[in-house]
Amino acid sequence: MESLYTKYRPQTFEQVVGQKHVVETLKRAVVEGRTSHAYLFCGPRGTGKTTMARLLAKALMCEKGPGQLPDGTCEQCRLIAAGEHPDVAELDAASRTGVDNVREEILSRVNYTPTLGRCKVYIIDEVHMLTPAAFNALLKTLEEPPEHVVFIMCTTDPQKILATILSRVQRFDFHSIGNDEMQAHLAYVCGEEGFTYDDAALELVVRHARGGMRDALTSLEQLSVFGNGNISVAAAQDFLGEVSGSVLGGVVNALAKRDVPALFGEVEKLMSSGRDLLQFTKELAARMRDVYVVAAVPCATDVVSARGADFEALRSEAAAFGSVDRLSRILTVLGDASSEMRTATNQRLVLEIAFTRIARPEADLTLDALADRVAFLEHELETLKKSGLPAANPSQLAPTPQVNQGTPATAPATAPSVPAPAAPVQPAAAPLALAQP
Repeated sequence: MESLYTKYRPQTFEQVVGQKHVVETLKRAVVEGRTSHAYLFCGPRGTGKTTMARLLAKALMCEKGPGQLPDGTCEQCRLIAAGEHPDVAELDAASRTGVDNVREEILSRVNYTPTLGRCKVYIIDEVHMLTPAAFNALLKTLEEPPEHVVFIMCTTDPQKILATILSRVQRFDFHSIGNDEMQAHLAYVCGEEGFTYDDAALELVVRHARGGMRDALTSLEQLSVFGNGNISVAAAQDFLGEVSGSVLGGVVNALAKRDVPALFGEVEKLMSSGRDLLQFTKELAARMRDVYVVAAVPCATDVVSARGADFEALRSEAAAFGSVDRLSRILTVLGDASSEMRTATNQRLVLEIAFTRIARPEADLTLDALADRVAFLEHELETLKKSGLPAANPSQLAPTPQVNQGTPATAPATAPSVPAPAAPVQPAAAPLALAQP
């Protein structure tokens, strides 16, 4: 059975979701006949890099002729879509990292003329996995390739690619697909497949995919099997490990109040319900990020996705913390906890320690913890001022001196007692001589 992300893979430029800057540039290059001999597609996984490489190969091979955008119906386009075109080679650099692989599969064949199409296209996926020796072997061919050869390299980590390679390619950076675009595409797929769905369930799928369409379609397919064609909110929460907004809100309020027993109680509930603590920590960090943004920019409605009552809840939570610096430290602690939980044998303990560090900064001997304590004290003082309590009189805070019984009535009670001057020390008198009889 064909998976959804394979079935709904774009076959033309018009079907690509997002990446408008890449689509428009490549379309213009194809129409004007100004394509390059080497491309580098960079971006997160599942954002369409390999799909765009195949579309560019179609544009170079399409039977409609040069300067025409492919429609996916000709024999050349169908062979490329099926991965059977003899002149389009898709190589996985993750499994062919050595220089011998480059020499065998590219350098030894690059000079041969195309068999069926107008050119030869090499699509190298995860190209950053190549060794430096393999890159150097490929370098000369990239610099002066035969006229009939086009290289399209895809990577999720362009920082690992040699600068000599980067200077010889046209680089395109793929962005994470927007939530609205992704949700609209998922709704379209549900309509084509006959699935019933809740909008809130699709929102959870989109948020969990984090900008990757392939991950979103995979989750949608699994949910459709689980729900027998019905995509419900409850199923999405159980399957994706999402926690409800009320649970996150309770944890955020407990963090603001520094309520360690309540925080530990929430962790116990998560464990009892079988939730993924790492996924929960990521969701909590995302929620705290929104609180941090609202605390820094109270009117930042275009930076967070919350609207209406949800946005007001973020404002209330931001006011409860009282300091942007305190929220910044919380995000740092949660980020450290997420990294540690990936390899920890006891994720619960890692999360509980993180909560303790956040709620009890006096137990943390870092400068950030000290700044958190100072910010908390400043917030408490500001709260007391706003409550309308009268300010304390400094004279009332000083101790009142006690008045002795023998003090004259005319002496002021508050006058400081002045010690009497010490009597001069008299020299010792000489002993008297005894009278002689």
